[in-house]
Amino acid sequence: MIRIFFSRGPLLNAMLSGASGVVGALSALPAAAAETAAPSSAHNPIAIGMFLLFVTSTLFITRWAARKNNSVSDHYAAGGKITAFQNGWAIAGDYMSAASLLGISALVFTSGYDGLIYSIGFLASWPIILFLIAEPLRNLGRYTLADVVSYRLQQRPIRAFAASSSIVIVLLYLVSQMVGAGKLVELLFGFNYTIAVVMVGVLMVVYVFFGGMLATTWIQIIKAALLLAGAAFMAFMVLQRFGFSTNTLFSHAILAHPKHAAIMSPGGLVSDPVSAVSLGLALIFGTAGLPHILMRFFTVGDAKAARKSILYATGIVGIGYALIIIIGFGTIALVATDPQYHTASGAVIGGVNMVAIHLAHAVGGNVFLGFICAVAFSTILAVVAGLTLAGSSAVSHDLYANVIRRGTASDRDEMKVSRITTLVLGVLAILLGIAFERQNIAFIVSLTFSIAASSNFPVLLLSIYWRGLTTRGAVVGGSLGLISAVTLTILSPTVWVRVLGHAHAIYPYEYPALFSMIVAFSGVVFFSVTDTSARGARERALYGNQLIDSELGMAKHG
Repeated sequence: MIRIFFSRGPLLNAMLSGASGVVGALSALPAAAAETAAPSSAHNPIAIGMFLLFVTSTLFITRWAARKNNSVSDHYAAGGKITAFQNGWAIAGDYMSAASLLGISALVFTSGYDGLIYSIGFLASWPIILFLIAEPLRNLGRYTLADVVSYRLQQRPIRAFAASSSIVIVLLYLVSQMVGAGKLVELLFGFNYTIAVVMVGVLMVVYVFFGGMLATTWIQIIKAALLLAGAAFMAFMVLQRFGFSTNTLFSHAILAHPKHAAIMSPGGLVSDPVSAVSLGLALIFGTAGLPHILMRFFTVGDAKAARKSILYATGIVGIGYALIIIIGFGTIALVATDPQYHTASGAVIGGVNMVAIHLAHAVGGNVFLGFICAVAFSTILAVVAGLTLAGSSAVSHDLYANVIRRGTASDRDEMKVSRITTLVLGVLAILLGIAFERQNIAFIVSLTFSIAASSNFPVLLLSIYWRGLTTRGAVVGGSLGLISAVTLTILSPTVWVRVLGHAHAIYPYEYPALFSMIVAFSGVVFFSVTDTSARGARERALYGNQLIDSELGMAKHG
């Protein structure tokens, strides 16, 4: 019988980091994981060697990219010269995180079918982006989300709002990434936590400061290819043990798991319909509001390439999640049916989040274990590089160039501010990562997706499709969505009870997205409809011009 120690609430929240974060697999990691009989990569020279090889390779890529990083367009969007195929791989690399490999496989291992809710929710976000956002986003914008939402609205207030919301999302995400990075590197390589956080922070600054979007793109592409290759090898080895029959694999998993046939039924992770709907909304619509994901659409040459990027990314991500599901179910069956895997995977019992790591050692020995450890680390660097670039562009392009300087800043000044912001974000990320080392920060990831779904997404969607949107409605409604998402998260059981120690939560549900999105959309509509100013009338009248420009692909600059 497999004993499973699983803290449902924190780990459930943490899995929301699938678009791009490692904290999900680590913030809820039981203390016992560090003391298990797992094969320790801290003393595995192969793991250390592959780790160093990856870092060295990415530094060479950054050096090559730095020679081509000569303008604002190069720095923010790689000059728009990334192909659709390359961008699809880069989007997948930005989206599939270590938590996807470690966290979702762990959820499937512990709960079976219920673990699929995350992979399905993450994947379901891409049709939304493809059909509603990709083409107008590429045609109306240049570098950031704020370029699109400010197209026909008042530049300074709407850019200030969009940039502020994006910076909040980036900082929250960076905190979770840095804590996850420190814990992962500490666990897998034996480095001191603080040293690990500093190392990740320095590398992320180097990538963005010198290489910009081009270096970030290729790091994401390489990471996606490595992650997919590693997952494919593990899935192949698992299926080989069961004659490449999924029916046989699932049958053995049902027999081995203490819940037996119940692992093939839904309903064990999300206990009430409100939380289920809120979780689904956060997963599906949060992705469409993440600034580092939306920036990727400006790296291709036209709207057609943007759409093709999504198709490629959806296929790659879908394959990746299918492989991870096989890894999760396969580990259940192998641990119980094969003594070799049972011995090698013994630490799974104490630390379920390391299912994929232990399976890697079981199927490929120390060499493949080292490879998977290096891949897990590469996912962190890819995500934090994208986040840092999104944060620095929000400050330099939106706040500095268009709010403070009112569109008069030179490219040289904008690049200077972007690089200074990159350094500041790096220092902040390191300091916050160290400060939050011993905090349960699982809620931060769910908060990030909720904010993206409740502030950025409603304003972006309505700015594209609703003639009646005004600056007042966008700023007030988007701000209400952000504030309500933060407030409800603090009052939820995740924070109010588990973090702050109160007996009962004021807001009884795990996730705020259902209510915070309603507040956001209602606020945007109400304050736009009641805006009777002359400026509001002009903004409504400009919607026709925006439609024409969107169809022709004529982005307004400045």
